[in-house]
Amino acid sequence: MTAPAPLKGVHHVAYRCKDAKETVEFYRDALGMDFQLAIAEDKVPSTGAHDPYMHVFLDAGNGNVLAFFELPTQPDMDRDRNTPQWVQHIAFRVGSLDELMETKAHLEGMGLDVLGPTHHGIFKSIYFFDPNGHRIELAADIGTPEQMKQLKDVAQPMIDEWSTTKKAPRHAAWLHEKIADES
Repeated sequence: MTAPAPLKGVHHVAYRCKDAKETVEFYRDALGMDFQLAIAEDKVPSTGAHDPYMHVFLDAGNGNVLAFFELPTQPDMDRDRNTPQWVQHIAFRVGSLDELMETKAHLEGMGLDVLGPTHHGIFKSIYFFDPNGHRIELAADIGTPEQMKQLKDVAQPMIDEWSTTKKAPRHAAWLHEKIADES
């Protein structure tokens, strides 16, 4: 019997961008990401297809890498119009609520429209868009180990109920009721 190799984390996540240089500068200036690496080729190594590209890699902290492809000979990039804008996003963790609010002020100082903070029970988030139209979330964890255990314990019953009903299960209603009490 075979088994999958144990995963050691995410090597990188790649998205498309309109302009590689503009994208690198945005993530450097807005989020302090270090520009790690650029790869440019005229042929795709995996397929051999002629498709010039610039592939850039940015350090997102803790060994996580966010990458982008600029594809100048392809049609202009667009988003999945069948999916609401709020669904597809890139979320990064920050160390505290203070850091979240300091970053919000920094982003607003850059002229960005920032939504939030939004209270999700176990974390608070802010949201904004990068120059490519990708929605970015910054999240500060506030959940307790007990809350995280409770959520883990109800995860399977919740997905089982959702699979059958396609309605929000009440298994973790306590989390949302707590938010309402704090408002």
